[in-house]
Amino acid sequence: MTAAGEDPLRVEGVDPALAAAVLEIEQHAAAEGWDQPARLFALVDTAELVAREPALARSMGLDDSSAAGSFTPIEQDSVGTDQVLEQVLETIVWPAQVAGCAVVVERLVLPPEAEAQLPEDADAAQAMAREHPLRQEVRIVAGATRAGAAYCALRLKAHDEDTSVVAGADMVPRLTDLLRSTLEEETDQ
Repeated sequence: MTAAGEDPLRVEGVDPALAAAVLEIEQHAAAEGWDQPARLFALVDTAELVAREPALARSMGLDDSSAAGSFTPIEQDSVGTDQVLEQVLETIVWPAQVAGCAVVVERLVLPPEAEAQLPEDADAAQAMAREHPLRQEVRIVAGATRAGAAYCALRLKAHDEDTSVVAGADMVPRLTDLLRSTLEEETDQ
């Protein structure tokens, strides 16, 4: 995990292109404020985008010098507020041109001792979490690549400052595993 102020692009074992894309998406989401629906992004190799779609790349301010070793996030159609993000991710398979993907999702988190007290019923657990005095609202931006890399950025609503964003490779493993599964090639069975 990288702390605020540490350069996440220089941490060993972290894909710098993925980290940069996740942090770019986090800044984009932060600019739009809180209480937003889940959002989904395809991550395309910027050099390939510049080569295949030069007019689009120019309109986005991309050129050969900005293309080397980077991803360009492309927001997809809305996930929808009536859909559970995890269930949507289970249905997605990205085409080969997509090198990675990322999601933005807001969640309520509780300290471990409070999570142990949650009822098994999902609706009851959500209701209890919404009312719990120790709840924290968090925005999670998680990304994964076909090469297997993962990276996440987290921002607490209670500490809504750019310098308070924490990031790292293994922060939300269930979500990054779901993202990785969307990038696996389908095989005929």
